[in-house]
Amino acid sequence: QVQLVESGGGLVQPGGSLRLSCAASGKIFSIYYMGWYRQAPGKQRELVATITSGGITNYADSVKGRFTISRDNAKNTVYLQMNSLKPEDTAVYSCNARVRTMQLPAPYDYWGQGTQVTVSS
Repeated sequence: QVQLVESGGGLVQPGGSLRLSCAASGKIFSIYYMGWYRQAPGKQRELVATITSGGITNYADSVKGRFTISRDNAKNTVYLQMNSLKPEDTAVYSCNARVRTMQLPAPYDYWGQGTQVTVSS
């Protein structure tokens, strides 16, 4: 099995910054990509950013220029640096990873438990 553990959420004022981390552990053979999704109250979950093992990134238009995703392959960890935060960024942020384990030949998607980010004055 694979576990994803997130950290770094919290309360921040508009214009502030937060850095989220997500560490994957377990019998991991390889991680194809890692990413962050978010879900605000009453809304569907949406993609925030993803990054491949080779470092190719993809961002939602709403966060381009403000958020930066990065990855430490040696630590199986993905980060999300969030700057210039807005109230509309308030949501539960969840880490996602497509992982191939030691036991299975096919990769599967795994999810973290989520971390709350609240942007408010």
